Amino acid sequence: MLARQMSDYDVIVIGVGGMGSATVYELARRGVRVLGLERFDIPHDLGSSHGVTRIIRLAYWEHPSYVPLLRRAYERWRELENRRGERLLFVTGSIDAGRANSKTVSGSLRSCEVHGLSHEVLDAAALRDRFPAYQLPPEITAVYQADGGFLLSERAIVNYVEAAHEAGAEIHAREQVVGWKPVDAGVVVTTSAATYRARRLVLTAGPWASTLVPELGALARPERQVVLWTQPRKPERFRLGAFPVFNMETADGHFYGYPIIGIPGFKIGCYHHRREAVSPDQMDRDCHPEDEALLRVGIRKYFPDADGPTMAMKTCLFTNSPDEHFIIDRHPTLPQVTLAAGFSGHGFKFCSVVGEVMADLALEGRTRWDLDLFKLSRFRL
Repeated sequence: MLARQMSDYDVIVIGVGGMGSATVYELARRGVRVLGLERFDIPHDLGSSHGVTRIIRLAYWEHPSYVPLLRRAYERWRELENRRGERLLFVTGSIDAGRANSKTVSGSLRSCEVHGLSHEVLDAAALRDRFPAYQLPPEITAVYQADGGFLLSERAIVNYVEAAHEAGAEIHAREQVVGWKPVDAGVVVTTSAATYRARRLVLTAGPWASTLVPELGALARPERQVVLWTQPRKPERFRLGAFPVFNMETADGHFYGYPIIGIPGFKIGCYHHRREAVSPDQMDRDCHPEDEALLRVGIRKYFPDADGPTMAMKTCLFTNSPDEHFIIDRHPTLPQVTLAAGFSGHGFKFCSVVGEVMADLALEGRTRWDLDLFKLSRFRL
């Protein structure tokens, strides 16, 4: 690539995956001169946003504070769909399941109660009657919330990038950032191709966040994850309209899954899969029999009608914070730098609203959204 002369921007965004693409778009639509820098292709399959689908759910067991952001996320996803003319959000209903006293069930019910979300509590028999693919043991309780569903993750990134281009953004793929530094009240960013200046810097680098911000070394830790698609024995039970997305806490693991779309099979994963902390540049990206065996346990015990031939397996990455809540804040010592990291395997659904939040923080230093749960100050740096 030919070297470029130093160029000036209002904002530079490092990392143009889910969060970064939404942020670049939001900045561009506000008339800001913005540069997005992506180390790999757009989209790519080396981070946290590939594999066709990501769950979106409103009855958020992790904490009620997420629900207002989720409501806004739904609005912004629909705005992107209307702007681009492509369907990205599919509503299937969502199931949060586990023992009645589990974090998943009790947390889901708490969010429903705090925010007045319509929902139903179903025992295992009632759940099977309504959705026959779910064959859960009698000790399992399910919270059904009709607004849940999934997003097409790679297509969402493509649509954000194309919308950002239309709004005047400049985006470079296959251009690795090799360093950045504060200069006066702004920053200078050096890449494999050029050097750039900007008044503000936004870091949305996913599993690579700590390589760019050493302060995140203990706070944004990458973890290897694997998902599996199988050909169901009774595919009609796993098709759109017949199968809600789910996350389910069991003694065998915390499983999550989707109906058939994109790849000809039922998709299942397990949070924290084999608990493998990794470097994103050195992780094992192959899938192995022991990866499949772990996920087959969840299929055979809870979704036996899906226990058919393997259709696909893929690795991806979580980037976990110590408490598994997000990190969204300004840099601890550099107010011109804003960070979004540590999405802990449940962040993609928020991309649409996080883009708005990051643009607010970069341009104004504040946002109308409550970010107390996500502040860096909750950790000792």
